Amino acid sequence: MATEALAGAAIAQAGPPGPGRGIRSNENMAGWLFVAPVIVILGLFLLLPILMALWVSLTDWNGQGSPFTGKVPFVGGENYTRLFSEDGLARRDFMTSIRNNVYYVVIVVPTQTVLALALALVVNNRMLKGKGFFRTAFYFPSVTSSVAISVVFLFMFANSGAVNALLRLFGIDGPQWFADSRGVLHLLLGAVGVDSPPAALTAGGPFGLTWWDWLAGPSVAMISIISLVVWTTSGTFMLMFLAALQNVPVALDEASILDGATRWQRFRHVTLPLIKPTTFLVLTLGLIGSWQVFDQVYVMSQGEPAKTTLTPAYLSYRTAFRDFDYGSGAAISFVLFLIIIVLTLVQRRVMADRDEPRPRRGRWRRRVPEGSQT
Repeated sequence: MATEALAGAAIAQAGPPGPGRGIRSNENMAGWLFVAPVIVILGLFLLLPILMALWVSLTDWNGQGSPFTGKVPFVGGENYTRLFSEDGLARRDFMTSIRNNVYYVVIVVPTQTVLALALALVVNNRMLKGKGFFRTAFYFPSVTSSVAISVVFLFMFANSGAVNALLRLFGIDGPQWFADSRGVLHLLLGAVGVDSPPAALTAGGPFGLTWWDWLAGPSVAMISIISLVVWTTSGTFMLMFLAALQNVPVALDEASILDGATRWQRFRHVTLPLIKPTTFLVLTLGLIGSWQVFDQVYVMSQGEPAKTTLTPAYLSYRTAFRDFDYGSGAAISFVLFLIIIVLTLVQRRVMADRDEPRPRRGRWRRRVPEGSQT
C-alpha cells in the first residue's frame, strides 16, 4: 500500500505526459524558428562561399566564365603542392611571404599586448586625473581609418618626413624606409663587421630560400608597417585589459598589501592570474589579425621593396586578382586559414592551466547520495 501511494503521488506530481511533451516540442520548434534566419544568412554568405572557394582552389580557373562548369580544368591538389614541394616562383614567393609574416607576428603580437596592458594599468590608476581624456586619446587611433593612417605614415616615413627629421636632430642619418630591403638582423651583423654572408648559410635552405634569407629579419620597410599596426591596435586591446582590471576584486589587492607584497608581486601573483582569460583573448585576436594583415601592405608598399613586405594575405589577392590565377590564390588563403587555426590551438594549449583536473574518459558515474545508501 505504501508503495502504491508513493507511485500515485509521483505520477500526480509529474502530471499527464502528453501535454508536457507537446509544450516541450513547441518550445523546440519556436527556438529553431528564431535561429533559422541567422542559420540561412550564415549558410548563404559564409559557409557557401567557403565551399565555393575550396572548389576553386582545386581548379585552374582564370576568372573567365563560371568555375563550376566542365570547361574549367580540375587540377586537384596541384595548387597546394606548388606552394611547398615544386621549385619555382610560386613557392619562393609564398615562402618569402611566410617568412615576412612570421617576423611580423613575432614583433607585433607581444609588443601590442604589452603596450595595451601598460596603457590599461596607467588608465586604471586611481590617482590619475583626466581618465576620460587618456582613454579617448589612447583609443582614438583604433577607430580611425587604417587607409587614412597608412597615408599619414607614408608622409611621416618619407625621405624628408618627420621621422628622418627627428633622427637628424640626434645626428642620425635616417634610411629610405620604403626603399630599403635590407633585413634588420643583416644590418646588425653589418654593424659588427659581418658584411658578407657565410657560405654555409647561402649554400641551401628549406622551401627554396637560403638560411641567410630566413635569418634576414624584418626589413626596414616592414618596421615602419609594424610601428603603424602596433600604434593603431593597442587602443582596442587596452579597453579589453581595462575591463578585466576593473573586475579584479579590490579586497585581494588590499589583502596582498597587508601581507607585505610589493607592487610587482601584486601584479605578478594577483593581477595577472585574474586577467588570464583576457590575456588569452588579446593574444588570440592579435595572432589572427597579424596573419591577416592586408590593408597596410596594400596602401603603403604593395609587397615591395624586393618583396620584403609581402604577406600571405596580400599574395593571395595579387595572385588571384592581378595574375588571374584564382586557383592558386584560393589555395594560399586556405593554407593561411590552416596556419591560423593550428597556431591558435597551440597557443590555447600553452596557456592552459596546468593545475586543472582533466576529465576522465569514458562514462561518467552518477554519484549516489549518502542518505540513499542505507
